[in-house]
Amino acid sequence: MNSTNSKYNFDNFSIKKKKNRKIEELEKREEYTTYQEDLAFAKELNLLRNDFYYQMVESEQVFLIDFMYKPLDILSGDAYSARKIDNDRAFYLIVDGMGKGLSASLGAMLITSYVNHIIDTCIFDLYELVDKTIKYIKPILLEEETVSVDFILINHKTEQLHYSKFSMPRSLMQTNSGEIIKIKSNNPPISKYIDNFILSELDISNITKFLFHSDGMVENSTRFGNQLYAEYVENDFLTSFTKDDLRAKFLWKIDEQEDDITFIFLNKLDLNSATIATKKFSSTLEDIESASGWYGDIWATLTEDAELQGMAAIVFSELFMNAFEHGNLSIDSANKHKLLEDGIYFDTLEELSKGCPRKISVNISRVEHQKNSYILTSVRDEGDGFDTEILSKIFRNSKTFNGRGVFVSRRSSLGIYYNSKGDKVLYLHKL
Repeated sequence: MNSTNSKYNFDNFSIKKKKNRKIEELEKREEYTTYQEDLAFAKELNLLRNDFYYQMVESEQVFLIDFMYKPLDILSGDAYSARKIDNDRAFYLIVDGMGKGLSASLGAMLITSYVNHIIDTCIFDLYELVDKTIKYIKPILLEEETVSVDFILINHKTEQLHYSKFSMPRSLMQTNSGEIIKIKSNNPPISKYIDNFILSELDISNITKFLFHSDGMVENSTRFGNQLYAEYVENDFLTSFTKDDLRAKFLWKIDEQEDDITFIFLNKLDLNSATIATKKFSSTLEDIESASGWYGDIWATLTEDAELQGMAAIVFSELFMNAFEHGNLSIDSANKHKLLEDGIYFDTLEELSKGCPRKISVNISRVEHQKNSYILTSVRDEGDGFDTEILSKIFRNSKTFNGRGVFVSRRSSLGIYYNSKGDKVLYLHKL
């Protein structure tokens, strides 16, 4: 081989080596960037606090509480918090940072983190909370930067809503008669120059549904010419019984998501006057079979749809069994797995159920909404309850074995909701 060819081969090899090294460096950078983005998003989720994850609030009526949080980017300009203040009061926060990207995300997350810190460490007072938050964020904001915020407090006992809205979209409420009431912002956006604010209150005794949301929802363009979703949100809210109803209508009308989207959907129900069947069962294997038969017979009178009957039966079986084994018999997941591995699970259930005085109460209600009928079933045990915070892990990881019954129940219904103690679960189906 002559020297020219050798030099050519060496140069070619050197070029390929440099190219491969460059590709490796780029791959490492991309991998590192992805890693950092994953960490940033995990941090965002940790900053958001939701004390009502798959929960309901029980007062004179039942409040079903649902959320949709759909960031457009990893670093979201939207943030929210939902906090249980006490047995009577719930606080909701929605923050919408100006613009997109890191700056908007930092503003939203700083406010959310600070608000959660105040709630965790101080005696709650809405006026003080808003005042302290404004004083905290003002020095941090840039000269032309603003932040839009909803501070919402609902007192379920006195049926009062207290709010301070800073340049946020109108919140929507539906009355018992089907009228839509709009809550306008009572303050300008928060900026370096804001000096005071207004706190307002409203009687909500005649309200059945609530919608609080960021502007990413109503300012999204739709498939209908130049119209924004703001043209449709009122009617879609009016005709939606659940968050999933509203979410489906929204996603169908838009071509693509254009901004971060956050909304909180509350449904207040008077189930006492809507009850169609109720019964108590003993904590025995025999009554598990008896309960399934009773429940199936009732559903046979409600609909001829065999598939719907089957889905309702699946949910009932899973949640009734949870009430029996985890609630009344106090068998935790780890112990259950060991009993199954040892082949003595059902023998243990039979032994523990002997003389167990605890009952399982089942209540079935029928609610009419916009010419549709919804069946709501509640199952309550007499056990110690459980920490419903673990539900967030179950629903974020469907492959987790623990809680598979709850996951299957959610997939086979329009929603499941636990009370704060964790000894009662409610789920619903649409006829």
